[in-house]
Amino acid sequence: MELKLYDTLTREKRAFKPLDPGNVRMYVCGPTVYDFAHIGNARPVIVFDVLFRLLRHLYGADHVTYVRNITDVDDKINARAAEEYPNSPLNEAIRKVTEKTDKRFHEDVAALGCLPPTHEPRATEHIAEMKTLIERLIANGNAYVAEDNVLFSVRSMPDYGKLAKRSLDEMIAGARVEVAPYKRDPMDFILWKPSKSGEPAWPSPAGIKTPGRPGWHIECSAMSWKYLGEMFDIHGGGIDLVFPHHEDEIAQSRCAFHTPVMANYWMHNGFLQVEGAKMSKSEGNFVTIHELLKDWPGEVIRLAMLRTHYRQPIDWTIRGLEESAKALDAWYAFIGEVTPAEQPDQTFLESLCDDLNSPQAIARLHQMAHPPVAGLAMAGATMSGDRTGVEAQRYLKSSAMTVGLLWKTASQHQAASIAAASIDTVAVESLIAARNAARKEKNFSAADRIRGDLEKMGVVLKDTKDGTTWEIAR
Repeated sequence: MELKLYDTLTREKRAFKPLDPGNVRMYVCGPTVYDFAHIGNARPVIVFDVLFRLLRHLYGADHVTYVRNITDVDDKINARAAEEYPNSPLNEAIRKVTEKTDKRFHEDVAALGCLPPTHEPRATEHIAEMKTLIERLIANGNAYVAEDNVLFSVRSMPDYGKLAKRSLDEMIAGARVEVAPYKRDPMDFILWKPSKSGEPAWPSPAGIKTPGRPGWHIECSAMSWKYLGEMFDIHGGGIDLVFPHHEDEIAQSRCAFHTPVMANYWMHNGFLQVEGAKMSKSEGNFVTIHELLKDWPGEVIRLAMLRTHYRQPIDWTIRGLEESAKALDAWYAFIGEVTPAEQPDQTFLESLCDDLNSPQAIARLHQMAHPPVAGLAMAGATMSGDRTGVEAQRYLKSSAMTVGLLWKTASQHQAASIAAASIDTVAVESLIAARNAARKEKNFSAADRIRGDLEKMGVVLKDTKDGTTWEIAR
């Protein structure tokens, strides 16, 4: 099956051909760990987790390397460290902040059903690699030292701006920032800068005697090089990183190694807004993953995210979460306790291989959860390969698991829902027994009253010929 991916660099959907099928390599820009990650941060984590899972399915789990970095040197981290640990030495305070927020991030994304990447390097543990790259760029004539700063000379790279599809002159004309006097060109960017008082510092490269710290862009070039090599297959991140971050990464890496590309495919997920408005703290709609997980299971959040194609803007709404929760309840009720099939459904997989078309893949899951009636399969089938009975259940489960969904059984899902809702199952069963007794005695007013009490508890009853069952209200 052919995988096609949209490449931001070429602005086209292309057949994916790895540099080495025995070692498919992907790098994704990770979080800056200074606070709880917000729901916008969750989108690239989920999107590229799906791609990671798909690549493992197509090429084998042992033949895919996924690197997602952690930025732990940043002005926001420095400020948070000074605020929370004013009496601790700076480096110790920074480490406390980053370890705490890093732990929260990993707990949150694990709850979203995301696999850990193969490598998760921290910026502060790769200063040596950054300095090596900086020295190479200076030696190659692509960087220069000015007032204890090291800057990349954008004029030294003729096709700078190719990813963002903007010429250098256009970018200079559109810039509205004060240009530092030591820059040779307004668009030159920092590779290394002297540290100010209260900032972390390391011995500087290029013979600079003043201790300093790396710029933001150089860290990803250094860490991708260490774990994936001078060229690799896929580089991913949010659309907001196209310029300047990814543009500058390309410039650094290609000029340091004299390579035609840094990554063969550049993939970017779209923006996220909340209930139709841009998410911001000033708007009062800033939502963290941690806060959402208090009210919604991670699997619900994951499905809600995947209902929109990764390249499209997503409007994050309560209605979307509610609809996702109902869909998962229905799918779990359908699969019961079955084990997954050995392979996912072919039509479902074809959708994923078409540039991660998750909305189309999810539509196929809905279709699989409503198979033709047994004995009427030919008349009711809407496409070839529709299944009935246990086979339909097993293929639904294996397909959904390919994108990190339906990894529990129906009973485990129900138990988790009950636990999350803090419902006393003994009390529920007792009330159902009392209602059944009232109905047997034809005391329907008492039976209705008990049903109402259960509904107030968040319990929905279903009366069937086989008896009464219950589930958590959505």
